[in-house]
Amino acid sequence: MSKAKWLIAAPIPGLKRQPLKKADADAPSLLKLLQRWRDEAGQAGHTIERIAVAYETAGDGFFWLARWLRARDIEAYAIHPASVAVSREHRRAKTDRLDMELFMRAFLGWLRGEKRHCSMAAIPTLEEEVSMPAQYSPEVPFESSPV
Repeated sequence: MSKAKWLIAAPIPGLKRQPLKKADADAPSLLKLLQRWRDEAGQAGHTIERIAVAYETAGDGFFWLARWLRARDIEAYAIHPASVAVSREHRRAKTDRLDMELFMRAFLGWLRGEKRHCSMAAIPTLEEEVSMPAQYSPEVPFESSPV
C-alpha cells in the first residue's frame, strides 16, 4: 500500500461496471467512496448491509487503517501478498490493475470460506503494535492524528 495513492476497486451489486479508482491515501475519503458505492447499489435496487475491505500488508504502518475502518463498522483485513497464488507457467504482465483483480478474486474466495485463496495478517491492537520489536513495528501515524 502506498502512502501517497491507493487503488480502490469493488464488485458492486446492481452495477455492470466494476469501479476502479486511484485516490489519495486518505481514510476519510475512502470511507466517503465506500458510502457512495453503497448508495449507487441502493439506487440499483441492491441493499448493502456488509462492507468488507482488504488491502495488501506491508511493513509501513497500515494496521491503523484496519482498526479505523473497524471502528466505523466496516470489516477490514490485511492480505499477505505472498499467499495469493499466481500462475508460474507464463510470464505475466505486472500492473496495479491486474494485481487488484487478482487480490479481489482471492479476497472474495476467502470471504466465501475458501481459505486457500489467501491468508490474512492478524490486525494487532494499537498496544500490541507499539510493543512490537522495532524491525516489525511500523510507525503508527493515525491514532495520534486528528482525523
